[in-house]
Amino acid sequence: MITVETRGKTIDEAIEKALKELQTTREDVKIEILEEGSKGFFGLIGSKDAKVKVTKNVDPIELAKDFLTFVTRKVKVDVQYEVENRQDHIYINIKGKNIGILIGRRGETLESLQYLTNLAVQKKVEDRIRIVLDIEGYRSRREQTLVKLANRLYEKVKKTHKSIVLEPMNPHERRIIHTALQNKNDIQTYSEGDEPYRKVVISLKR
Repeated sequence: MITVETRGKTIDEAIEKALKELQTTREDVKIEILEEGSKGFFGLIGSKDAKVKVTKNVDPIELAKDFLTFVTRKVKVDVQYEVENRQDHIYINIKGKNIGILIGRRGETLESLQYLTNLAVQKKVEDRIRIVLDIEGYRSRREQTLVKLANRLYEKVKKTHKSIVLEPMNPHERRIIHTALQNKNDIQTYSEGDEPYRKVVISLKR
């Protein structure tokens, strides 16, 4: 939320000053009258200005898109956004030409961009908002790849009776591996190491 306090000879004048400062309209703000003001004796002596507190309603989706547009312009890529309000988060899929630079190695740049976007939005809203970024459906493709990998390595562990340690992954990708194998009763999965080098281990149950 963005809030300003302004004064004026009347409440309406104080509100108009606030709206001008916030560059918005009455429909998009919450107004709280702090002091009604008074004209004083003969309209001169003891007069007191009105004081209001005006809070601009902000849209987290627009905040996220503004931040992402700022970043993508810096790296000189043109993008469009597909936005979905999901049950526990806002999903933003970024589309455009030559935007692989925004994904990075194993999605590391995408994860960093998502973290910074959430940070930028949370600074300006009161409610807890979680934003999940995707780029041209990368996350879905990556999830399918990881599920296939998990099942292939499961078969290898069963065959060799040797534990397998995967490459370092972010928490989201580790969770995909754990979930893919959670119903396999003859093996176990767990994570070891410290971020950002934490890895999933697949091993037979003893």
